[in-house]
Amino acid sequence: MKKLYLLIAAVALCLAACSGKKTMDAGIKTENLDLTAVAGDDFYQYACGGWMALHPIAPEYSRYGSFDKVAEDTREQLKGIIEEVVSKKSTEGNVQKIADLYNIYMDTLRRDKEGIEPIRPILNRIAAISTKEDLAKEMVNLTFNGVDGYFGMYIGADMMDSKSNILQIGQGGLTLGQKDYYLDTDEATTAIREAYKQHIVKMFTLCGFSEEEAQQKMNDVMEIETRIAKASYSRVQMRDPAANYHKMSYDELKAQFPGIDWNYLFTKLGLEGVEEVDMNQPEPIHEVEALMAETPVEKQKSYMLWQVITGNASSLNHELDEENFHFFGTILSGRQEQQPTWKRATSLVSGVMGEAIGQIYVEKYFPAEAKARMEQLVRNLQIALGERIDAQEWMSDSTKARAHEKLDAFYVKVGYPDKWKDYSKLTVDPSKSLYENLVEVGKFSWNDMVERKFKKPVDNTEWHMTPQTVNAYYNPTTNEICFPAGILQYPFFDMNADDAFNYGAIGVVIGHEMTHGFDDQGRQFDKDGNFTDWWAAGDGEKFKERAQVLVDHFDNIVVLKSDSLHGNGSLTLGENIADHGGLMVAYQAFKNATKDAPLEDKFGFTPDQRFFLAYAGVWAGQIRDEAIRQLTKSDPHSLGRWRVNGTLPHIDAWYDAFNITPDNALYLAPEKRAQIW
Repeated sequence: MKKLYLLIAAVALCLAACSGKKTMDAGIKTENLDLTAVAGDDFYQYACGGWMALHPIAPEYSRYGSFDKVAEDTREQLKGIIEEVVSKKSTEGNVQKIADLYNIYMDTLRRDKEGIEPIRPILNRIAAISTKEDLAKEMVNLTFNGVDGYFGMYIGADMMDSKSNILQIGQGGLTLGQKDYYLDTDEATTAIREAYKQHIVKMFTLCGFSEEEAQQKMNDVMEIETRIAKASYSRVQMRDPAANYHKMSYDELKAQFPGIDWNYLFTKLGLEGVEEVDMNQPEPIHEVEALMAETPVEKQKSYMLWQVITGNASSLNHELDEENFHFFGTILSGRQEQQPTWKRATSLVSGVMGEAIGQIYVEKYFPAEAKARMEQLVRNLQIALGERIDAQEWMSDSTKARAHEKLDAFYVKVGYPDKWKDYSKLTVDPSKSLYENLVEVGKFSWNDMVERKFKKPVDNTEWHMTPQTVNAYYNPTTNEICFPAGILQYPFFDMNADDAFNYGAIGVVIGHEMTHGFDDQGRQFDKDGNFTDWWAAGDGEKFKERAQVLVDHFDNIVVLKSDSLHGNGSLTLGENIADHGGLMVAYQAFKNATKDAPLEDKFGFTPDQRFFLAYAGVWAGQIRDEAIRQLTKSDPHSLGRWRVNGTLPHIDAWYDAFNITPDNALYLAPEKRAQIW
């Protein structure tokens, strides 16, 4: 890490000093504001109302905000890259695969002509199964043919030994993704569940089954998925690292879970010689054992058929694709129409060959000076977080010392990887159907993971997002923060804007990811990424007490008045802590950067006001009611409106900047504000 910091210091000048060399823009666009709103009553409307008026939500979106706008702009750039690649008709490895995969997806006429023929051999194989033993084996055989099966597996870092990878086994089997949809009895969820049943019936009939057969198969699917749902962990339970870690030897796995043929499974998937596994959620897997033993073969075959159909619907004909979108796109999330085919094709290629396209993208659109300035911003935020740690009276000196060690050990990734992913073993064949090519993509992805990770140490240089991704992340087992090139665009980052804007926007994003290393989950991992309690006695309880303020605050927010639907403060706690910490740390860094050269007012706003306006602008957006319901059940992030109106009332400097008083709707008394970082 010292070498990395020296490099950063060598290639980047102080952000404040850079600002002094030329006149920088305010960054704030006044047309994005709504100055008719009262800042202290609805700061989200005040800071983002103009943006929302200028960007009505398009039919293809369930929500549309700043992230989506930047992602759209980036996708246009990727489209240009792909079209240029296609026009060259090159036979060079990655270039040809990019062009072929894009063209295969764009050929919708071929897909309509093929109908369900690409999956018919699989449907016939399932129909021919007569025993539970054959069924279990065939489910494994069809892993790459759209059958997700009753549980999931992947290879990732062992959280108790972060330098080593381990095979992870976890709950799965739910087409709707989480247990709430199968078990909750409120009116909105019940309606979704009934629509899901109708959707299953429609999909089976589109694949040639009679109405009576489709009804029976729907009942079978619902019986199996509901049974798995009852045993599954909730999204809140999934956030507890200790509760989701159960390491055992292969012999212990076979003894404790004898109802699954692990030898066949591991051999078929190239995992011969497994010595240890991490059984993330034991209870759902035990339920799967019982289900496999007790449920008649015909019912389990219905489930397998459903997995093939729903898992491949978007790669088959128009009828299946549209019905699939009708449920998952419209009913579940509120989207009114599908994205154009070119957008879907671009997203597919970017997802499958992300680093191959990403390499071209950064060469064309990501200047070296942006990377250098971003790296210095990161360093400035690290200094500020260190100062925030030192300022906490509730934290003991020994805990502070270890927190500094973890902070100093952050592995920082900016822009793009130092080495690019190898796609030489990926097969893309234009003579085959889209479905067949996606099967090959699945095989490549799995085999690539096995080859790179099985019985091998963790590769800290691996990127978990592509360079063109408009996002960022913190990974606790590698103690790394990553900021892809895609997010380093307006309104997150502006090379021509002053410190008030950049610290309020990308600065808070940086501080957010850093704070994840010290949120309710991240704080349980040490500087080396191992799950261990490094906090002094009593400090952890003090942290939990302070974090509970945010849990209670977000629990009390009504996110959808028509349903009296409240936020979930426990599910969103980690992200809410990171937003709170990101603001505190970025504001401190901003004040550090401008203390010797204070900024001027611009457009009638003080530098402090522009800092908070820039932060709010990151979350500008609109969202449909269906998406509010869906995301409140499933997303560990609070909705954009509440990342502003829910978070800022806990930031003292915001009150001072906008003269917020007890007469304002968003006002919280000082003793009710979260005091963590």
